[in-house]
Amino acid sequence: MIIIPAPPSKSQTHRAFILAALAPGVSRVLRPLESDDTQRTRDCLTALGARIHPIEGGYRVEAIAQTRPTHPVELAVGESGTTCRLITAVAAALPGTYRISGEGRMHLRPIAPLTDALERLGVGVHFEGAPGCPPLRLTSRGFLQSHTPLDVAESSQYLSALLLAAPLSPQGLTVDITSAAIASWPYAHLTLEAMHHAGVPVTISEREGKGFVPRAPEEVPGLSAPTLRFCVPAGHSYRAGDFLVEGDWSSASYFLAAGALGRVPVAVTGLRSQSLQADRALVDILNTMGGRVEVHEDRVTAYPSRLRGAELSMGACPDIVPTVAMLAAAAHGTTRIRDAAHLRLKESDRIAAVVDGLTRLGVCAQPTSDGMIIHGGIQNTSPVELATFGDHRLAMSLCLAELLGARPMLDTPGCVAKSFPHFWELWETVRRANAEERRA
Repeated sequence: MIIIPAPPSKSQTHRAFILAALAPGVSRVLRPLESDDTQRTRDCLTALGARIHPIEGGYRVEAIAQTRPTHPVELAVGESGTTCRLITAVAAALPGTYRISGEGRMHLRPIAPLTDALERLGVGVHFEGAPGCPPLRLTSRGFLQSHTPLDVAESSQYLSALLLAAPLSPQGLTVDITSAAIASWPYAHLTLEAMHHAGVPVTISEREGKGFVPRAPEEVPGLSAPTLRFCVPAGHSYRAGDFLVEGDWSSASYFLAAGALGRVPVAVTGLRSQSLQADRALVDILNTMGGRVEVHEDRVTAYPSRLRGAELSMGACPDIVPTVAMLAAAAHGTTRIRDAAHLRLKESDRIAAVVDGLTRLGVCAQPTSDGMIIHGGIQNTSPVELATFGDHRLAMSLCLAELLGARPMLDTPGCVAKSFPHFWELWETVRRANAEERRA
């Protein structure tokens, strides 16, 4: 059996640093993920005035002093969409002038639903390039209003961003959802959990008739999104303390898939079995596809399995679509992945990019408006060059083809540094164990 330690959660690391930087006093972020994206969030918080210093096991964070900067503040988010959206709202809630810019595809990734809400809250927004996309400039006196509608059809990060910034508003904040659905709701639920841990409540209510009735976060997926209201009451601030980051289910997905596709079981340690992370859904997906997977308190183990095609709704967990696509490539029958149109707005157009990789591997795959259809069976076992489109998740998924007899050669393997800098070292453990099993 191969044992892989899960790296810390990227989603939780971003949120932990933001909470620590906004909590008056001194906090510690323990066991954070070290990656390009999380470094961008730390750098932006430092530019906003937080003092972040490495300590054993993490970082010491002194809160942002909420005084108006005397000069425009540059916030370079790189290619981190999470940093861009969350930091944009945090900066907008602080008096000052801020310029948010990115790199690569970031200047094509939309942020208009968030900036529309910020403008309604009294923040000045100016786009320097394509309308609705970075780079952009904010001119703020803080949130001057306490209520805004919000469209979250593209991303729940818009909601997470506003909620995280809400305690900076003296009058509190109320957000009414206007879109037909909340994309990737589990990530917003993760934000609510983090805020609760830091002492700030978020109330959820559903419109019924002329009034509202309270709802729990667990009820949200079954409710009509346009009836929902999120409220952070005035008078609350984050509580300084320790923010401990749990293991990352997204990063674990590649190794759990390797356990199902290869010849040797793979156990991933450091995962919280009751985590709110969206990509914990991989366990259910593996079960649906006929895989054998065991979940224990201290580890999750996937065993070599004969998989079958399935109909999969993946709107809540889009980050593991590339991983699941590789499972589908090995499965008997047809897999349809749906409800994930927002994949086109990621580091790459992940629908087109995944289908491109599968096609090069000889898999019959077609894109759809909100996902893809995959007919199991890899036909190409010759060396084949595969484009990652600079997308870390695509790179880590495509290498799974090695376990199916293919010989993929990735054009930019280094792009994994965005979320998992040590991926290739751990992947070598998987390759070596499977090679030894083949020779046995």
